[in-house]
Amino acid sequence: MNLLFCGTPQFAVPTLSALAAVKHNISLVVSQPDRPAGRGMQVAPTPVKGRAAELGLPVRQPDKIKTNADFRAQLEAPKPDVIVVVAYGRILPKWMLDLPRYGCINAHASLLPRYRGAAPIQWAIANGETVTGVTTMKIDEGLDTGDMLLKRELDILPDDTSITLSPRLAQLAAELTVETLRSLEAGSATPQPQDNTAATLAPLIKKEDGRADFSRPAREIHNRLRGFQPWPGVFTRYREKTLNFWKTTVSRDRVLSLENRLREGFYTATDALLAPGEIYCDTDELVVGCGEGTALAVTELQPEGKKRMSAREFINGYRPKDGERLG
Repeated sequence: MNLLFCGTPQFAVPTLSALAAVKHNISLVVSQPDRPAGRGMQVAPTPVKGRAAELGLPVRQPDKIKTNADFRAQLEAPKPDVIVVVAYGRILPKWMLDLPRYGCINAHASLLPRYRGAAPIQWAIANGETVTGVTTMKIDEGLDTGDMLLKRELDILPDDTSITLSPRLAQLAAELTVETLRSLEAGSATPQPQDNTAATLAPLIKKEDGRADFSRPAREIHNRLRGFQPWPGVFTRYREKTLNFWKTTVSRDRVLSLENRLREGFYTATDALLAPGEIYCDTDELVVGCGEGTALAVTELQPEGKKRMSAREFINGYRPKDGERLG
């Protein structure tokens, strides 16, 4: 088939590679403009642009696409059968949707209609899902609302973060896109409308999404740390400075048994549990009280302006007192 490919980040690279490997004719690759990245903020090519160069494919990186006459003419010239879109990061104008013979096909990293939007991987983990997947669909003018073509599930492992889950979903997206194009070409594709009543959203992650709310159960805060990687993670305030969490566990529902707390003489029988945000130093863990009588054990963290350190290093260096509050 004669294809145009639109994609930007590393997540889209396996699909571009797979389409080239099965000998589809990729007339043009479209990616977002190169932007500064990394600690030195040097301008770097997008991952898709880099892979396209390795494959010897032409690349366009327009700043604007909706009213760009030159860009439109370049896309119309090869008369594409399909425009394949994977994590391009731009909403396609109607003229692009109407251009290909079989339409514009997107591989979305969720089991639609759940987690429509820009950050489906992050929000699925943050919300404690144990299964996610990839859905291929025909793009329409809505936000991930087009008719579904194929869908495959993938388990989210207990220790997965968005960083570890993304490559597995990217590989699944590549395989499913190739299969989807095969079914379109064979005339066997059966588009299925989405159930809009079951839809959920996965909006762009904001820094504030990473602020720890200790009124939530510990498991929810732990899952948000797993999901919001590499940014913004989970953070709070300690002694009027930012404190970032890097590793946490939820190994127990309550900090210590009532008997142990009373034995230490720290609490009375009426307040033996940690209050939300209250800390307790437990050897190699900084334990934080959370909602519903649960506790979060922080094992690696980073005070503002300092390097990452273990909880033991933090406890030895900062000497936090039992009963101090975070937040």
